[in-house]
Amino acid sequence: MRDCIHGIDVMVPLLDGRTVRYVNLDNAASTPPMKSVVKAINDLAPYYSSVHRGTGFKSRLCTEAYDRAHEIIAEFVGADMRTNTVIFVKNATEAINKLSHRLLAPDGSIVVTTRMEHHSNDLPWRDHFRTVHVRVEADGRLDEDHFDGILKEYAGRIALVAVTGASNVTGFIQPVHRLAEKAHAAGARILVDAAQLAPHRKIDMRSDDAPDHIDYLALAGHKMYAPYGTGALIGPTEGFRDGAPDYCGGGTVNVVTADEVYWAGMPDRDEAGSPNVMGAVAMAAAARTLMEHGMETVAEHERVLTEYTLERLGAMADVRVYGETDPARAGEKVGVIPFNLAGTDHSLLAAVAGFECGVGVRNGCFCAHPYVVELLALSEPEMRKWREQFLRGDKSGMPGMVRMSFGCYSTLEDVDRLLEALEMIRNREYVGDYRQVPETGEFLPVGYDDDFSRYWLYP
Repeated sequence: MRDCIHGIDVMVPLLDGRTVRYVNLDNAASTPPMKSVVKAINDLAPYYSSVHRGTGFKSRLCTEAYDRAHEIIAEFVGADMRTNTVIFVKNATEAINKLSHRLLAPDGSIVVTTRMEHHSNDLPWRDHFRTVHVRVEADGRLDEDHFDGILKEYAGRIALVAVTGASNVTGFIQPVHRLAEKAHAAGARILVDAAQLAPHRKIDMRSDDAPDHIDYLALAGHKMYAPYGTGALIGPTEGFRDGAPDYCGGGTVNVVTADEVYWAGMPDRDEAGSPNVMGAVAMAAAARTLMEHGMETVAEHERVLTEYTLERLGAMADVRVYGETDPARAGEKVGVIPFNLAGTDHSLLAAVAGFECGVGVRNGCFCAHPYVVELLALSEPEMRKWREQFLRGDKSGMPGMVRMSFGCYSTLEDVDRLLEALEMIRNREYVGDYRQVPETGEFLPVGYDDDFSRYWLYP
């Protein structure tokens, strides 16, 4: 699908003055836009107008485009729109926060989540419910026996089970349908944070009466090749009919009097204000392109890349890969591979790869601090020292990892570019003099400034 991606062969400058083709191996954070997405936005731009209740042609056209986008996203995840709704939000984080506000449950209800979650599927629940965390195994997989024990202990009191579809740190794919069936048997509903899963694997929420049905799903457009400020929350319409929306205002009501408010139906009730029409259209265009090419094709392409990478990294004695290390099991995870190089700070490795090799990766704890702490097997004294140093504003020497992550367009050549960079760093053959910035923890080459004016400026 390389030909589907916008800006795929962009040249970028290096520290030594050369330019090279940029290699993006940071897709777990955000993906580049698809050409079909850019075209959809450009095609609609001349007709852009307000949606809903406008009588002009442009308004009618944009209303149709925006409403149709809801239907396409539902199709993408196998949601039945007769009983479910698609709510457009900014991103998956806002989707989960919205549900944390809108989820109605008796006092004393529990939310069960896991130690492998992104902060966005942990912190919102802590803010509204008593939250119980499922442990992970030493390699980062979910401890399903512990999950079963928690469901048994709190059965009848669990408002929601909130799990990631695929980890943004290790790439492990959760058995979400099996977990859903167990959650339902315990009297709970389930939310799947599919921000990391959706660009890599086919999702099917399944029929409402299926025992393994997914009740709620969160998506992020910027992780599925539509980085234009839209995400989605999909869930049962009846679950949003009671109670006021978390944001009130234009578009959320049918009637307002001096004393009363009559809320609109779904999804209008939970899409306050003027919506991001372009973002919704972009997300729908990306979903259609992924469906047209087939998620099975995406998954197989990614399996080949992951298997090759695990084989190559496994041959390097001083490289530690976290999570799955067996190339034969590459298909059990999405293309996210965290690692460290012995004797090299993860921040330094990422900096050299970017400044001297034109390869973009990410380093740190990836908004999943408890999970990374587990994977690094940090002791309590080490964690205490880390917290105290961090709270003093000093991020130098912070624990973390380097993460490479694939998109549907990534190639073996891209992997080789990073491996070449890794070899150069192992041998200390880089040319820059890098110094760490305590306030941010990042390494920067001394005496070098990016000249962004050559590439982009505000008009």
